[in-house]
Amino acid sequence: MSRIATLRTLGPLVPPSDGRIARPEPKRADPFYQSREWRELLARIVAARGRRCEDPAHDPRYPRDGIRIFGDHVRELRDGGAPLDVANILLRCGACHARKTVDERAERARTTSDGKGVSRPAAACV
Repeated sequence: MSRIATLRTLGPLVPPSDGRIARPEPKRADPFYQSREWRELLARIVAARGRRCEDPAHDPRYPRDGIRIFGDHVRELRDGGAPLDVANILLRCGACHARKTVDERAERARTTSDGKGVSRPAAACV
């Protein structure tokens, strides 16, 4: 009989107590985005504007048209954005939506522990 080597794992990586490599929790979609009101509003916006990424920072190497589009709140709901305000919604491709989400999370991570955030200009819909 041959012996089969058994691999052992070290278990999950535990970040240092100072949080240097702490990862944010995965983003979970708010149930609001499954509502009839949101879906109807998004359908009207896509019909009016077209299925096109509107992000001003969109990478020109990638197509803006004919791709999967996300309705994204310019000012996020958790930051006080109006949920059904057409002026607060920008159509974004997946890459632009992900970039904006990462930027927003980074901004929140810079918030001090007393709840006072870093000041930033209000976002505007283009």
